[in-house]
Amino acid sequence: MNAVEIAARLDRIESRAAIQELPIVYCLVMDERNLDGLRAIFSETATMRSIDGVFTAEGREEIVETFQRRFDSLGPTHHFTHGHIVRFDDRDPDLAYGSLGGHAELVRNSVPMVAALRYRDIYRRYDGIWQFEDRLMSYMYYLPVGEYEAGLGDSKSMRAYGDHRSADWPDALHDGDGNWLARYFPIPTPGGTP
Repeated sequence: MNAVEIAARLDRIESRAAIQELPIVYCLVMDERNLDGLRAIFSETATMRSIDGVFTAEGREEIVETFQRRFDSLGPTHHFTHGHIVRFDDRDPDLAYGSLGGHAELVRNSVPMVAALRYRDIYRRYDGIWQFEDRLMSYMYYLPVGEYEAGLGDSKSMRAYGDHRSADWPDALHDGDGNWLARYFPIPTPGGTP
């Protein structure tokens, strides 16, 4: 292995670490309502969307403004992440993709709620800093705490908006296309033996 290959592998390791911090920082800035933090982690051209279409924002400032409006209906929140898969684009060292799960405990419109989230992300490196380029969120449930037991198995477990809407996943239970997941299947590691 030559110096160029070693440098490229080191860049991937450092990039993976930086990318895997982004969702953690996202949780913290969401919980603290830190608008400057949101501006720091989303690129200028970023998009943020939800599968159900309720959340759609294009561009950093529109993302910040959309979250600011959402914060008006929220009390305390606690967002946290679980497992994060990152895949790099072999043609562009400044482009990567990721998927992760998460949960949130929150108060929305004075109602204590819990949510199971999944994010599909695109990350781009600008001037040496990794940022969200696109973030697509989806929900398995978004339930008042008092409805958790009954609502968890209900296909209409999205109750954030005062009605009962269909959950976004698991795709297999909701006639969705789970092919997006193939991007994250195990891949060989650089320098590994075939």
